[in-house]
Amino acid sequence: MRTALGVVGALLAWFAVAFAAPAAVALAAGEPPWPFLVSGLAVAVTGLALKRLTGERPPLDIREGFLVVVAVWLLVPAFGALPFVLGRVPQLDHPVDAYFEAMSGFTATGATVLTDVDALGPDMLFWRQLTHWLGGLGIIVLALAVLPRLRIGGRELLRSELPGPVEMESLGATVRGTARRLWKVYLAVTAIGVLALACLGWTGLDPRMGLFNAFSYATSAVSLGGFTPKADSARGLAPVTQWVLCGLMVVAGVNLLRLYHLAALRRIRAVSRDEELRLYLVLLAVSASFVGVELFADGTVDGLGGVRHAVFQAVSVMTTTGFATLDWSDWGTLATLTLLALMFVGACAGSASGSIKVVRHLILFRFTRHELEQAVHPNAVLPVRVSGRVVDEPALRSALVFALLYLLALALGTLGLALDAEAGTTGTGAFTALGAAAACLGNVGPAFGEVGPFGSYAPLGHLSKAILSALMLLGRIEIVPLAVLLRRGYWRA
Repeated sequence: MRTALGVVGALLAWFAVAFAAPAAVALAAGEPPWPFLVSGLAVAVTGLALKRLTGERPPLDIREGFLVVVAVWLLVPAFGALPFVLGRVPQLDHPVDAYFEAMSGFTATGATVLTDVDALGPDMLFWRQLTHWLGGLGIIVLALAVLPRLRIGGRELLRSELPGPVEMESLGATVRGTARRLWKVYLAVTAIGVLALACLGWTGLDPRMGLFNAFSYATSAVSLGGFTPKADSARGLAPVTQWVLCGLMVVAGVNLLRLYHLAALRRIRAVSRDEELRLYLVLLAVSASFVGVELFADGTVDGLGGVRHAVFQAVSVMTTTGFATLDWSDWGTLATLTLLALMFVGACAGSASGSIKVVRHLILFRFTRHELEQAVHPNAVLPVRVSGRVVDEPALRSALVFALLYLLALALGTLGLALDAEAGTTGTGAFTALGAAAACLGNVGPAFGEVGPFGSYAPLGHLSKAILSALMLLGRIEIVPLAVLLRRGYWRA
């Protein structure tokens, strides 16, 4: 316990530095910077106090790694919400609303309680976007890259932090070196995205795309988040900008390790043999086709613009970004069910994507086929393989347990939202409750109905917002760390 608290303190002390950037933006925009300075000071004092109280600590083990991950992802949004509360930001001055918005930001979910995004000042808009970008790859991964003292026990932290079942043996000799490689790729893709979008504004192809908007949309696309500085998401952007964002989302949904292998090591053959990547691209194409068929059939879209809308929405939902060019809340059955199904797919493991991840679906499909063949040939040796490698039994169990826990969390979250609606707090229907739970647990953000892509979670009651905040947390840490902590045996050991 002492080691875990000490590591949490070190991470919080580092996190305090992040508040300097929005304070600088506030000064440049003529806004008071003190909400960010006070928040940063509170984080720094808390972190340094935890470090001082815990003193010298033994190495971090796997058990304490779970506690670190859960504690950090509970505390960081809490401190991240402070500027909203201290600055008395309209629509975010209530602690529950502020925490919901901060949790949505750091978990790269993109769900919002704002009904008028334009009412926020540039400093608060910048802070919202920065929470996305910092949380996309992960606060802990960044800390591992810059803090050498976290190298002890860092491999356990990295296992818990990276989304999906990532192959740790491919991460490199040192944890710090691995974290730095991941952030180099993340920074490079972000820089390319900002530059590409800014160029569209500089050349007049999209007059809305100034430098601030280019930064905002690029950080959301790369972190697969969904926050935007405008209430209409990506609807008002030029077609070429929407295509660029679509490409950024597709690239950001790829395993960052694969991107590193491709860009830095030129391992083209290894990347081409990646079955998860191939399935990811196939599912994007198939789902875009399903959405397009529905939209063209009912006359919602036509021409090349219709193709763009279909591809954009399929990519946005499957990568759990949550951008929107059209309001999918009133689409037909096929398109609606396709988008709902995509909320349970996600992108590749090792990306900033939420949801179950493509590789887990691949593992579970291969495992199911293995069991059916084993029933017919009980004495045959039939290993489960993915990308030519045998998937060991712990990995199979892990994928199965995660899928079961994911569905359990979804069911409990949906039930909680439905009961809160029945109690008279909101008028949320059953399908809206299911969509909201799926969108927040999968870190997608917008769902259907009043909480659709151009709606807001503001009408929901505080209990519903608390439930959805918990689902966002579970989706980001992938459930298991919190489930471990909830076991009575964890605290007895």
